[in-house]
Amino acid sequence: MILDSINSPADLRRLPPKQLDQLAEEIRRFLVTNVAKTGGHLGPNLGVVELTIALHRVFDSPNDPMIWDTGHQAYVHKILTGRKDFSKLRQEGGLSGYPARAESEHDVVENSHASTALSWADGVSRGMQLAGRDNCVVAIIGDGAMTGGMAWEALNNIAEDPDRPIVIVLNDNGRSYAPTVGGFVRRLDPVRKLDAVRVNREYDHFLDWGKRTLQGSGMPGQLTYDALRGLKKGMKEVLFDSGIFDSLGLKYMGPIDGHNIKSLEEALTMAREYGGPVVVHAITDKGRGYKPAETNKADRFHAVGRIHPETGLPIEPSRFGWTSIFAEEIVEIARKNPTVVGVTAAMLEPVGLKPMLKEFPKRVVDVGIAEQHAMTMAAGLAHSGYHPVVALYATFMNRGFDQLLMDIALHNAPVTVCLDRAGVTGDDGASHNGMWDLSLAAMIPNLSVAVPRDEATMRELLGEAINTESPTLVRYPKGSIPSELPTMRKIGSLDVVYEHQIHGVAPIIHVAVGPMAHTMVEAAKQMDDESIIVVDPRWVLPANEDLINLISNAGGAVVLEDGLIDGGVGDEIRLALADGGHFVPVKNLGIAKEFLQHSARKDILARQGMDISAVIDATRAVRAKIKARADVD
Repeated sequence: MILDSINSPADLRRLPPKQLDQLAEEIRRFLVTNVAKTGGHLGPNLGVVELTIALHRVFDSPNDPMIWDTGHQAYVHKILTGRKDFSKLRQEGGLSGYPARAESEHDVVENSHASTALSWADGVSRGMQLAGRDNCVVAIIGDGAMTGGMAWEALNNIAEDPDRPIVIVLNDNGRSYAPTVGGFVRRLDPVRKLDAVRVNREYDHFLDWGKRTLQGSGMPGQLTYDALRGLKKGMKEVLFDSGIFDSLGLKYMGPIDGHNIKSLEEALTMAREYGGPVVVHAITDKGRGYKPAETNKADRFHAVGRIHPETGLPIEPSRFGWTSIFAEEIVEIARKNPTVVGVTAAMLEPVGLKPMLKEFPKRVVDVGIAEQHAMTMAAGLAHSGYHPVVALYATFMNRGFDQLLMDIALHNAPVTVCLDRAGVTGDDGASHNGMWDLSLAAMIPNLSVAVPRDEATMRELLGEAINTESPTLVRYPKGSIPSELPTMRKIGSLDVVYEHQIHGVAPIIHVAVGPMAHTMVEAAKQMDDESIIVVDPRWVLPANEDLINLISNAGGAVVLEDGLIDGGVGDEIRLALADGGHFVPVKNLGIAKEFLQHSARKDILARQGMDISAVIDATRAVRAKIKARADVD
């Protein structure tokens, strides 16, 4: 196999052009065979095989840094830079599903949030310019990511300096997860040859000379210049649409057939030689070369679990999950409440809004990768008498924090934010864990946060949130729904889900945040010698008054939350107890303030002290403090 001989970009550059198509075919087979065993982002990588080959043949990575926006399409890049052991992809001890500096000097950006690559490229290029280096910086960004405002902010700055060699590769497959909102206009293939003229410094010098000469020749020269300029602009608009790139003064090439290595190398070489900012627009097919992906209309196998490589069918059928419950319930609610409007940011299907779109097409808005806009637009909808439900992955709420604070909460707008994949997600690594939202939400006035523990409470709390005339947030984890955990009795607004009390012994309150109730109950069942009440507050922020009263009259408490321990639910409970003059021992369990590397969720929870044994240890520690205080008294 040709692929066996490729262990670095230098090996790739030595390969004769006639062998490149065969190499591309081998890489696709490698991807399907290996990703089928572990799961991962299959479709995006099948779509960039030829593009990645061309990039590594034209540019000298890592001297010419390559910055992959989002990074889920960097598997081929990993393969061509010597990382071919995919046996533990996205598993502890194996390759990350995204670029990772610890793996290779060829990886620059680990952040897997979209629309950031151009800002990175701008900064890296400025640094290289200051250091006197003339290497190219290459940013590869998808058309989906170009719906994010940050990308356009960066383009505006990149365009200011025509002398910094930045090559922006627009990987246009018409999709991010699903078909892209907005998209880009295709243009005619015959204009490809014009790029060789337009992306040429001599062409620029000629235009400048013509402008000076003709404009300095009186009225006839001015009229001639205006006519030629109009002809040039008219020809551009007839033959192709370089759109806003041209308006910004950026050179634009394409669209190029993103699966024709020769055409790609030709275009990328011209862009490299130009010595300034150039946009190279490549048209690619997500899922290319793998029939099950090509025929999958939903997302072209954007991300898959373990599958049968021959058919693309899952090895283990997915269980009914949190997203499915949301998808069902939001439609039921929308049928009864005509003011409900679904809002998402380029993740219609992943967050479960597609069924609502199908039934109520005018009441679902996909804003593209634009969480900031989604939040503020939702505030505007609320002002107009509607109740927006903004559905996002928890990790992406970070991007809309200011708007949640200043546009929604400041105006006390009745907007419900639903956060999927909250807490530890595990295999997608540091930037996909939804671990920040509870601490962020705790800082926001007027915002109430609910965390369901099972299907029944998910349906109840979603309905309660949408019936609230102020900002609400409902968060739930990735994966399948746990078994139902029924309420044994109520203490005010609190659900008691387990209790074992010993006469004369002050109980320790186990405060379970959402699905962590199952861990709390299992731990309590293993402590027959302890007096314990396990409660689910349901609404966890701000600190529940009934909960504070319960803990203040108990021996102490253990709080378990699937979120950042600093500034989270447990800290808010401690503050509320202190404000009320109640100094009972409270032990908080949650995620430490650090970036979590990819690993299985259960292993991360164990390491973070969030499993059954950690709850038992915390309970024993709280009981020891209670006894120590009693001895002092």
